[in-house]
Amino acid sequence: MFRYLIRRIIWACILFLAVTVVAYIIFFMVPAEPARLMAGPQAPPDQVERVRKELGLDRPVIVQYLDFLNGIVVHQSLGTSYATRQDVNEVIATAAPVTASVVVGGVIFWMLVAIPLGVLSALRPRSLLDRTGMIFVLIGISAHPVWIGLLLIYFVGYKAGLAPLGGYCDMINPGTDCGGPIDWAHSLVLPWTTFMLLYAALYTRMIRANVLEASSEDYVRTARAKGAPEWMVMRSHILRNAMLPIVTMLGLDIGVLLGGAIFTETVFGLPGLGKTAIERLEGFDLPVVMGIIVFATMVIIIVNLMVDILYAWVDPRIRLN
Repeated sequence: MFRYLIRRIIWACILFLAVTVVAYIIFFMVPAEPARLMAGPQAPPDQVERVRKELGLDRPVIVQYLDFLNGIVVHQSLGTSYATRQDVNEVIATAAPVTASVVVGGVIFWMLVAIPLGVLSALRPRSLLDRTGMIFVLIGISAHPVWIGLLLIYFVGYKAGLAPLGGYCDMINPGTDCGGPIDWAHSLVLPWTTFMLLYAALYTRMIRANVLEASSEDYVRTARAKGAPEWMVMRSHILRNAMLPIVTMLGLDIGVLLGGAIFTETVFGLPGLGKTAIERLEGFDLPVVMGIIVFATMVIIIVNLMVDILYAWVDPRIRLN
């Protein structure tokens, strides 16, 4: 297990370096002049040049990248905003809890729906529930989060008045209009439902297929032949093995969710990482955009590393390979 863990950590570090290199190359390909942005559109050339030297943009690209990497690894700093001179860490610290609330809540929402439906569909194959699930699979695969979000805003929020049309209520620091756990959950019902409609159907079919496959294994038939209760067979033998591929799939989909959060946060007006990245990109505030990219990459790498460790702990055959 220890050797497996070391290999995964080394691979995670290599992947992180590769992403930072690509992000920095894109940073220099963007047709913007950071020194001009910080000095102002009316600043004289000598002032722009002075700002350029202060930012270190007159040095070779490789030196600037190493300074950027040193700031991340040694000082845990992602730089300073060109537009507001604000620390990028502070920008991310403000927006990240919103995105985390959307993503984690969405995952819990769709898993609470997918697990029981998937198991019931496997226990009753070709039933009405099973056939209805295929319709939701097609909707979940083909629909776009923006389209689903707009439909929910119109029918659930505007017509029925069951949820707010947009905005975010902080759970820990209440504002003047709203705040606290109840308002926080109420403000995120529609974003969570959007992700649930996108992913619950797909996970339901995956769980159904895995449960059906695990139910036909020899060890399940042996457990039943020994007189084990059906609930114990389902919990200890079928679900434990059927959920292994779901764990890996969930780790990969969290990365997709962070990308999809851009659309969801924009539709519902949530001040998360996706909406912040779009706004700062429009103003060519590249340090903030790069910081969000690097931060999201670190989150995805850490989540997938945790999934790999969990998978190897549950199934020892993985680490032996």
